[in-house]
Amino acid sequence: MPILITGVTGFVGQALSNKSAHYGFPVRGALRKPGDSSSNFQRIVMGEINGETVWLNAFQDVDVVIHLAARVHIMHDDSSDPLTEFRAVNTAGTAHLARSAAAAGVKRFVYVSSIKVNGEATHGTHKFAESDQPAPQDPYGISKYEAEQALQCIAQETGLEVVIVRPPLVYGAGVKGNFAQMLKVVSKSVPLPFASIKNLRSFIYVENLVDALIVCATHPNAAGQTYIVSDGEDISTPDLLRQFATAMNVPCRLFPCPPGLLRCAGSLIGKSAQVERLLGSLQVDSGKIRRELNWQPPYTLQQGLQATVQNQPIFK
Repeated sequence: MPILITGVTGFVGQALSNKSAHYGFPVRGALRKPGDSSSNFQRIVMGEINGETVWLNAFQDVDVVIHLAARVHIMHDDSSDPLTEFRAVNTAGTAHLARSAAAAGVKRFVYVSSIKVNGEATHGTHKFAESDQPAPQDPYGISKYEAEQALQCIAQETGLEVVIVRPPLVYGAGVKGNFAQMLKVVSKSVPLPFASIKNLRSFIYVENLVDALIVCATHPNAAGQTYIVSDGEDISTPDLLRQFATAMNVPCRLFPCPPGLLRCAGSLIGKSAQVERLLGSLQVDSGKIRRELNWQPPYTLQQGLQATVQNQPIFK
């Protein structure tokens, strides 16, 4: 089963190409520019992904496209019109890729969307599910939701088997952003004011995600479906930090501080969104993919966190 992977040199893409090669699936990787030296996939340089990308030579003998490439969420976006920028890549680029794939005879299109399509936070006992009314709140989430809508229309018009996957935050060795920053801070045993936080958040280990993507690419029952995926174990911010510390064999120094005070401090320094991700809850229900595709994550949350710490480049 030949697979075309976009975003193949990224954090998830590298793990996916390795997993695909492990299963014996020939992989073609769509690159923005030459220079990648990986030997486990065939390289094809496509340039920037947008509504005008020429995909003509990309689909030869390809059965499945797994679309990872995207304009990702940017913490300090200086664009004068972020939504237009996100739409150009994530919406128009995705729709154009899918139409081109359908015209070339590709059978299935697996789209990695985002839990941000559902919203930014959950409250009480509610967990985000596929049946929820989408409520994206930022340009990135909106562009991803609009891409999902476009794909569903393309599927109806062309018969392309579309599978949409919405992961929460993905972690693993090589992870960047806030997750990597937390690892660095914990490694230095810096005292942190999170002992009183009682939130719960869902995550997915990168190896669990790519395993789910392979199942979505191959299982006959996945066609036309949307799936939320996760490790299946939710964890609070304090417990996450304690797990990090245990894996690093360093003390975890947490002290209590009222959440309201932390939110106020975040607002004063212009980091409300980052603080809210540490204090708030975001839980997902990944039961649908388990029931319909008989998928189970190969690794537990604890195993994923331990592997992340042991193989994170900053600790080597």
